[in-house]
Amino acid sequence: MYKELEKFKATNSFTFTVNDSLEEACNAPEGSAGIFIVYAVQGGEKELIMVGSTGTVQNDGTLKSKNGGLYDKIVNGHQFAKTGRKYSWPAQMKLENIEALEVVWYETFAGDDVKAIPTAVEGQVLQNFLDENGKLPKWNVAF
Repeated sequence: MYKELEKFKATNSFTFTVNDSLEEACNAPEGSAGIFIVYAVQGGEKELIMVGSTGTVQNDGTLKSKNGGLYDKIVNGHQFAKTGRKYSWPAQMKLENIEALEVVWYETFAGDDVKAIPTAVEGQVLQNFLDENGKLPKWNVAF
């Protein structure tokens, strides 16, 4: 885990296989803002393959969050095609022979004591990955 994520106490994870329903497997909260990190699980190995975020901080310091928050971004956000991840992730997993995905999410803007801009945290995690690997995670197209 990256050390900049240690301060976020509202966190959890779930595992998803091609036979699961992403809508049922996802335990991220609705109406929340933060980041999610996706790992491909193959045998005993885990590879970070994607980082995403949701939530925008307004000029007055308040959060503008889409209705479904982290849950909706993970389940219905578009990736690989103009379709939600609940459809595109299983298809991509089959193409790449990925056994399972482990999704770890963090609420980065919750209450008065935790106010980190989701895209800034996402950018820091991606920067660390880039520094270590010389490229972005394979499911992140650009940042």
